[in-house]
Amino acid sequence: MKKDTLVLGLGNPLMSDEAIGYILINQFIAQSDKYPSVEFIDAGTGGISILHLIAGRKKAVLIDCAYMGTAPGTIKKFRPDEVESLKKLAHHSLHESDMLKVIELAKQLDYCPQQVIILGIQPERVGVGQKLSETLSAKMNDYIAAISQELTL
Repeated sequence: MKKDTLVLGLGNPLMSDEAIGYILINQFIAQSDKYPSVEFIDAGTGGISILHLIAGRKKAVLIDCAYMGTAPGTIKKFRPDEVESLKKLAHHSLHESDMLKVIELAKQLDYCPQQVIILGIQPERVGVGQKLSETLSAKMNDYIAAISQELTL
């Protein structure tokens, strides 16, 4: 049975700061007993599979690296209707997707949760590498606090 609230960590652990969603979700998975009504899933690089993961939920929280034109390490909370995607797709893979377009498709199919929250974290560096930048690493406690707060709302 699906839990009412879903938290998805998005990101590629091989691309430095792009891994932030992956790293954060794994920290929450390790302590998921603190949140009995929440399901935590590492959604990797997302893709259309997000559609099925969010279906039937009341709330979905998506954590991802996001270029927002802010200082590296900044975390921002927003709803899908508050942002616009500038992502260019190559259309070479079913794993490639624009998260906002997947959410729009979920609305059209009546799969979309009542509440969708995106927690975007401005990267400092995205490139081949398995370590976060020092900037993002130094703010991990802030990110954990922001996610925890969202789960109490």
